[in-house]
Amino acid sequence: MDIGKRLMFVRSALYVPGSNARALEKARTLDADMIIIDLEDAVAEDAKPAAREAAVAYVTAGSATAVLAIRVNAPNSPYHLDDMAALKSCGADLIVVPKVEDAAGLNGFGMPVLAMIETPRGLYAAREIAAHPGVAGLIAGTNDIAAETGMHPGRQREGLELSLQMIILAASLSGRPRFDGVCNRLDDLDGFDLECRQGVQFGFTGKTLIHPNQIAIANAVFGPDAAEIEEAEQLVAASQGGAQRFKGRMIESMHVEEAKLTIERSRHAMGGR
Repeated sequence: MDIGKRLMFVRSALYVPGSNARALEKARTLDADMIIIDLEDAVAEDAKPAAREAAVAYVTAGSATAVLAIRVNAPNSPYHLDDMAALKSCGADLIVVPKVEDAAGLNGFGMPVLAMIETPRGLYAAREIAAHPGVAGLIAGTNDIAAETGMHPGRQREGLELSLQMIILAASLSGRPRFDGVCNRLDDLDGFDLECRQGVQFGFTGKTLIHPNQIAIANAVFGPDAAEIEEAEQLVAASQGGAQRFKGRMIESMHVEEAKLTIERSRHAMGGR
């Protein structure tokens, strides 16, 4: 399965600092659909060379199930070129590029990119960024968006809605997966659950995470539950082509395709990676 297709089934994407050997080892045992080894924000300046080496070693060893990505330092960082030189042949599925602000800056990466939209300029260019042939999906960088704009989002992310929807619309236009930003409130799992459900309602296909205790909730919320799977199977079985009545509502081919995707996502979540 190509990486674009695999990404559509990623519910949980866990950031793991490349400088934390214990966290990297633990990540192999976790149920996250994607592991993003972080060389950027989570790594101190003096630890970046060693983190880069650890990231290369980790992805070279591979993973039986999870998609493996590496977040490099931003293109304007003094560490970016060294990151890219080291990672080109390491076998990572994806490169996560922070603070992407225009599509032209993505030329020449040589491997699929998850582009992080984190600035006002990036938000306005998100449509062109998502359409770039090297881009496999978008990630909402909610912390940086808030910092760059002076927003002070509430518990339900009041104020961020437009920014999030701009990212979702841009990714959807090009048929790309789109990943919600992180939730910093590690001890507020009820709030995290609420934020995941909000992300699903908005149209995100998965969520980025910063702690293992967030994985189970993200997987449950962004994956179909038993009732949704049963409903999807019944809808597909009942479909006769064209518009028809199903359980008191009108359905057509669009709804059948959505139901088939729900079934496919459920099979993938049960081990069909």
